[in-house]
Amino acid sequence: MKVYHLSHIDLDGYSCQLITKRCFEHISYYNSNYGKEIDQRIEQMITDINCNDHDENMILITDLNLTLVQAKKLVALAEESHKKIEILLLDHHKTGQDCADKYDWYHLDVKRCATKITYDHFLEAGFDIASMQKYVDVVNAVDIWLSHSEYFELGKVCMRLVAGSKEVNRMLFPEKNSDYIFSILEDAMPYFEQVSAHIALDNAVHGIKKDFFRVSEDNTLENLVSHFVVDMLSENRDALSVNYNGYRGILTYSIGNTSIIGNEFLVRNPDFDFFMDINGRKNVSLRANNKADVSMIAKKLFNGGGHANASGGRFDEFKDSFIYAEIKEQVQDKMIIGENSE
Repeated sequence: MKVYHLSHIDLDGYSCQLITKRCFEHISYYNSNYGKEIDQRIEQMITDINCNDHDENMILITDLNLTLVQAKKLVALAEESHKKIEILLLDHHKTGQDCADKYDWYHLDVKRCATKITYDHFLEAGFDIASMQKYVDVVNAVDIWLSHSEYFELGKVCMRLVAGSKEVNRMLFPEKNSDYIFSILEDAMPYFEQVSAHIALDNAVHGIKKDFFRVSEDNTLENLVSHFVVDMLSENRDALSVNYNGYRGILTYSIGNTSIIGNEFLVRNPDFDFFMDINGRKNVSLRANNKADVSMIAKKLFNGGGHANASGGRFDEFKDSFIYAEIKEQVQDKMIIGENSE
């Protein structure tokens, strides 16, 4: 069986996946916030299932409640698939009560966090995960706010650890993002056994992050992250490339540190002429390294401007998406229209 596990983007959500990581050999991870992203992730999972080599599949959703419309759509898509698909949802948000009343695959318990629900479910199913008990108790203490628990302060540090770990772009590199979150949570666990564990872990957070990004020589966290991100962009540059007027560029989404990352990428990839980043607020940032005049690109396409090597603008018609391919299609279409209008 292949498992497709969709979960929330906080400590509780990722911790559910940390549990199933110990249970299944064949598993893919997806993460979502609420709203439209859930619909897109469900469609993405169904598409991936229809393309895989496994006859039996499970869609597992944790720490996310579905609306009745979303639940109905999920069932319909699963039934339309030519693959056998089992659906299981484990959650603790009472706003999903109407779905829980209608569907037997929808398991709701408002007295435990989703991590504990997931842990208890698979422990009872016979999986060897008892060693995760303390970790689960820590997550449960903070997620349902058991402020008198001995694990509450430690849970707060873990919650902040996940919330503050945005270094790996979730849309561009979803698998590596999951690897990163899992890694820092795994590295946090040994501190649970120390005296004043919450303080010990809090003091170690910076080092835990650096350990993930350090390849050889030490450096500042910012520089280590920049090198890591540029490595990832370089490895995936063909899939991320766009073209305008004979110039080749790379398109990112909400990458952060555009000037530093953009410049390093262009230096290390001299066959690229410009670097472009767009975010959900429709803002566009452009960088170059003396090959393309990005001020003219910004002016012609995005009603912006600036300097030849650093400019910006706004893509007013841009419709935000949680799927990179859809974002790239919009930008490339805009560039083609811009070329044809010249």
